Amino acid sequence: MRVLAAMSGGVDSAVAAARAVDAGHEVTGVHLALSRNPSSYRTGARGCCTLEDARDARRAADVLGIPFYVWDLAERFHADVVTDFVQEYAAGRTPNPCLRCNEKIKFAAVLDRALALGFDAVCTGHYAQLVDGPDGRELHRSVDPGKDQSYVLGVLTAEQLAHAYFPLGGTPKSAVRAEAAERGLAVADKPDSHDICFVADGDTAGFLARELGEQPGQVVDEDGSVLAEHDAAYAFTVGQRRGLRLGRPAADGKPRYVLSIEPVSRTVTVGPRDRLTVAHIQGSQPRWCGPAPTGPVECRAQIRAHGETLPARAWVEHDVLRVELAEPATGVAPGQAVVLYTGTRVIGSATIAATVPAAAH
Repeated sequence: MRVLAAMSGGVDSAVAAARAVDAGHEVTGVHLALSRNPSSYRTGARGCCTLEDARDARRAADVLGIPFYVWDLAERFHADVVTDFVQEYAAGRTPNPCLRCNEKIKFAAVLDRALALGFDAVCTGHYAQLVDGPDGRELHRSVDPGKDQSYVLGVLTAEQLAHAYFPLGGTPKSAVRAEAAERGLAVADKPDSHDICFVADGDTAGFLARELGEQPGQVVDEDGSVLAEHDAAYAFTVGQRRGLRLGRPAADGKPRYVLSIEPVSRTVTVGPRDRLTVAHIQGSQPRWCGPAPTGPVECRAQIRAHGETLPARAWVEHDVLRVELAEPATGVAPGQAVVLYTGTRVIGSATIAATVPAAAH
């Protein structure tokens, strides 16, 4: 099998490529240049898109003895991931850029190009497992729950999974680092990347301010009383408690949380924590990691990358995914993804468009 190994410059993708070589595949390494100005992206432990990372990927490919190339996808990444991220916050939503990168870049732009060049699969260092089931390739959780990345892969379709290759899903991260050291890979002790690769200093609010400028508005309580002024509604997210800078405490003395964000009027509404509980989720653009269900499905729903799963019942109605939670969830923000599981298997996902409070439901 001809395999294109996406090599970020980190330990996971290097070991994944090595395992593909060991399996007897014809492997070619590729590093994705995603920054218009790589020196502006994070360096050292905090990055995954720097010039240093490209050099680390090339050195790993040299150790493995495989061909290596750099693909410039900076413009596509900026349009599909960075611009989408900014626009989502401007619209009062909370996006997940890693999920969008998997959907639009690694398993759309890269996979499409790989197939056109005659490759059979794209190999990555994601911690997830692929299992051949009765209805085709299935996506399952990693055996390492602390590193499991099936949530951010929940946007992949059956066709994309058929050409994906995740060699690390059955191995704990500690064992992957040990294997990298045994193979003589210099990235064995390289720290994992964190946060958002295109936010150079880790200051998301500052990044958005530079992109969108000041957009002042008001912070109000549920009856519309003005509590404070703010510089930008996009600096808030549903469920936020800290940094609200309210002019006066609540009558009961309890903390207040962001309940909703109205981007047109730039109004941020706050209230008590119990108003954040959600019983029903509506998701747009559902995507299925296999055959789409033909009726209601009993499953578990996950709404954060490393959050808990909740028992749920899900069905599609007029192209809208409806998820009824058996236990209320707190702080569910539009723009996040809801990913559905049966056991360890990912069924599919959707982008959260709206929620129904538990009390109203």
